[in-house]
Amino acid sequence: MPVKKRRVIIVTGSSSGIGAAVARLAAGRGYNVLVNYNSNRAGADAVVAECRALGAEAIAVGADVADDGDCRKLAAAAEEAWGRIDVLVNNAGTTKLCPHSDLDGLDAEDFHRLYAVNSIGAFQMIRAVVPVMKQTGGSIVNVASVAGLIGVGTSLAYACSKAALLAINKSMARNLGPEIRVNAVCPGFVEGEWLQGLLGEEMYGAVKGHYQTRASTGQVMTPETVAENIWFFADGAPNVTGEHLLMDGGATLPY
Repeated sequence: MPVKKRRVIIVTGSSSGIGAAVARLAAGRGYNVLVNYNSNRAGADAVVAECRALGAEAIAVGADVADDGDCRKLAAAAEEAWGRIDVLVNNAGTTKLCPHSDLDGLDAEDFHRLYAVNSIGAFQMIRAVVPVMKQTGGSIVNVASVAGLIGVGTSLAYACSKAALLAINKSMARNLGPEIRVNAVCPGFVEGEWLQGLLGEEMYGAVKGHYQTRASTGQVMTPETVAENIWFFADGAPNVTGEHLLMDGGATLPY
């Protein structure tokens, strides 16, 4: 397949973790890849190199999805490089660690910051890619969380921002068809450096063990397994839109 004829994917927050796994997966399956980073340029460059080694064209573009101008810059960079945008994966996210019972541990600024990235940023990215994506049709996948479904997670603000993302997912699916499908994935516990750095080694191990015990599969998610499920919506599921997929190995199944 000529490189210029490949389809094109933008993956926000793809310098590490889930986003990096999606970028590598897409490169290996015939896509050119725009790797987005906010602060981790070295990580993004490494992912670009991995994508190129798999036969794809790939570029790294720094942008903060909380900034609408930066979102438009990402869309413009992909269009300039390849003339099309076929898939957007809204993976960029942030959080603040705070027990849900600590009502004084969060303030309005915390909510604004998490919503700016996790919810508004996804909306802004969707708006930015729609004019180009509508020309050929495409798919958008929003990376939400089990937190947005059942109100758990690193903080109440995080859970609320992911619930808002799921509402955006439904609304955009309704309004962007038939050319564009919009779906979401809702991972539970995902192994990786990001969560380990956030929780600390001891708490990370305890929470991971808790999820493994509760999960019917006896396993937690990895960036690679999340990426495979994202790919189900991104490149498959041709008549599915407005849906969300819970991925927690059955940890939140009712008794």
